Amino acid sequence: MADPVCTAKHLHHVCIAVVDIRDTVKFYQDTFGIGKVDIQEVTDQKVLAALVKIGGTELEFIQATDPTTGVARFVEQRGEGMHHICFEVDHLADRLKAMEAKGISLIDKAPRKGLAGMIAFLHPRSTRGVLIELVDSPAH
Repeated sequence: MADPVCTAKHLHHVCIAVVDIRDTVKFYQDTFGIGKVDIQEVTDQKVLAALVKIGGTELEFIQATDPTTGVARFVEQRGEGMHHICFEVDHLADRLKAMEAKGISLIDKAPRKGLAGMIAFLHPRSTRGVLIELVDSPAH
């Protein structure tokens, strides 16, 4: 087996795209007993978003605030559902350079601020059809 380009430390979160984030949060609170949820507006991504801690991982809910965004198109075309998975990695900027050198298509060529910290997305055409987000470990 070849050395990996990027070693995932753990699954950080699974993201679910929704039509109504407040209604979705209420469903998860009533059904699964999750506690208080902080819904934030991520203006540069044009979404309302919330990270919900469940055991050692998190769920993220996102709702488009602009009908022209990728999240809005995703929900319109596919309905509500899993949008992406996120892995925590060390040295995100270095990992992105290594991935690009190996021919992996990047949506973000450099880390940027996201709800979970410094993040970057990999294009699904290079990841077997799954949108993958990477988040830098807190120590980096």
